[in-house]
Amino acid sequence: MGPHISESALSGLVEDLAGEVIVPGDPDYDEARRIHNAMIDRRPSVIARCATPADVSNAILFGRSCELPVAVRGGGHSVAGSSMIDGALVIDLSRMHAVVVDPEDMTVRVEGGATMGRLDHACQPFHLATTGGRVSTTGVAGFALGGGSGWLERKFGLASDNLLAADLITAEGKHVHTDTEENPDLFWALHGGGGNFGVATSLTLRLHELPRMSFVMLFFLPDKAPEVVRAYRDLTAAAPDEVGGGAIYLPAPPEPFVPPELVGKLVCGALLTYAGPVEEVRELAAPLFALKPEIAIDTDIAYTDLQCMLDDPPGLRNYWSAEYLTSFPDEAVDVFCARGAEIPMPTATQHVLFPLGGAVTAGAGPYPQPWRTAPWGVHPFATWEDPAMDEPAIQWVKDVRADARPWSIDSVYLNFTGAEGEQRVVDSFGEENYRRLAAVKAAYDPDNVFRFNHNITPTAA
Repeated sequence: MGPHISESALSGLVEDLAGEVIVPGDPDYDEARRIHNAMIDRRPSVIARCATPADVSNAILFGRSCELPVAVRGGGHSVAGSSMIDGALVIDLSRMHAVVVDPEDMTVRVEGGATMGRLDHACQPFHLATTGGRVSTTGVAGFALGGGSGWLERKFGLASDNLLAADLITAEGKHVHTDTEENPDLFWALHGGGGNFGVATSLTLRLHELPRMSFVMLFFLPDKAPEVVRAYRDLTAAAPDEVGGGAIYLPAPPEPFVPPELVGKLVCGALLTYAGPVEEVRELAAPLFALKPEIAIDTDIAYTDLQCMLDDPPGLRNYWSAEYLTSFPDEAVDVFCARGAEIPMPTATQHVLFPLGGAVTAGAGPYPQPWRTAPWGVHPFATWEDPAMDEPAIQWVKDVRADARPWSIDSVYLNFTGAEGEQRVVDSFGEENYRRLAAVKAAYDPDNVFRFNHNITPTAA
């Protein structure tokens, strides 16, 4: 326990919580402090596994009274490990994971600790969905409040575009509701501003009909990659909004559809996801099929299965970043492919080009997300097991970013990045948006209690 925690204060927290309190030495302490990125090995002073919004309020007041840093854990997927801080009080929302679907209103209410897998499985029986993360273990709240980029974004917009209401507990332990009518400045700030303003105990999201989902996944040997990526670029630039996906360099996974001689070898993949039947996306993918892939998969698929298709196994070390591009000309394709061919091996690293456009661009509106006007995003996603690979894997991600700079904008989807400095945060929102966000932050968290995130410094307007 930290130096400011008395036995009586800790006993009071235990009594106040419907959930549980975990401290160093407890049998489940090490499991409770484990998060997605295995590079992060931190030891908080107290983990408050909250069961209700009242628990969250009580935990915040306890942490502040004991002068502890306060971190918040939803899905635990922050690549910087923001949800687990040495010597902190960690507000763990994993027990608050209820998902309630209203098929008549086409909405879903999601508690603050729910994962994408829980959300997707609750919506699937009604053939409804909203834009979700590309990994099923991602926490819904952090994902959506950070913007929320996923396979369906070109059709249904970002997750934050589908945010209808939110309930937060502030740094003062008070409950605040926000939507377009109530606390509208806070509602605006939650469209990309993340967890800066309070602990989200529930979100209400808009749902959309999704009766069919399909995909085409093609794998090519690296020598064909420049031709493949150009064809993918041209195809998706003219594709209907139902199309998502990405061009991806990766080591071929040990899956039944991969020939043994290719497993672990570097390949270039072209993935087309489609909100519709496989016959239609197969036709759209004809220029890629014409390039004669080594492996071809095309099938209808349940959205829930698509969402977990790229789930990476637990226990891996992670370092990611991103750049968003004004254009992706042939020169950029060549640079992208050259760096893809240099993925550090052996790793499970992915080098991804995402198409944006569609509803992502059309729905830009007034929100503090300038990056969404870019037509392309490059996402170097390094994952590996051996600590000896730390330096080359991290350097490779930085090199990808440097490669993309001639075509990149300053703004970036921050959920794809780790701790890259204050200026990266300011640039990603834009200076005018950042000033407004800082004023909202000053209104709801003037002491910057919730600072373990892509932090916005509170400054009065």
